[in-house]
Amino acid sequence: MDHFFIFISQQWMLVSALMVLIYLFAMNERNRGGTLVNHHQLATLVNSRDAVVVDLRDKKERKSGFIVDSKHISFSQFDAKMAELEQDKDKPIILVDKMGQHTGSIGLKLKKAGFEVFRLNGGIAEWKNSNLPLVKG
Repeated sequence: MDHFFIFISQQWMLVSALMVLIYLFAMNERNRGGTLVNHHQLATLVNSRDAVVVDLRDKKERKSGFIVDSKHISFSQFDAKMAELEQDKDKPIILVDKMGQHTGSIGLKLKKAGFEVFRLNGGIAEWKNSNLPLVKG
């Protein structure tokens, strides 16, 4: 372990450059699947630009509550049902899932297909924590 700290102290510029590159890579990967938005930005996009909210959770999770007027396309069936979004290609798409774990990969597919993509930061879990309304069903 001592050798590790000696290396870092002697090669601090190299280690610093590596840390910056790792950070930049992480930020790039984070944004590739769409821009993260909070619940305020989601409301603004829906109200001002007629954005479409797409719920990626499965039916069981969705029954516990969903954002009003959101479209449901589960993550497991997304590839087969992606064509359902073609009519909304001129509108921003906001992806929502349970905690934000699946939105990046789906967002990347949509961006490659020419959609403008946003992802709800923290998913429905963050929406619930903010005490925002959900439709039961």
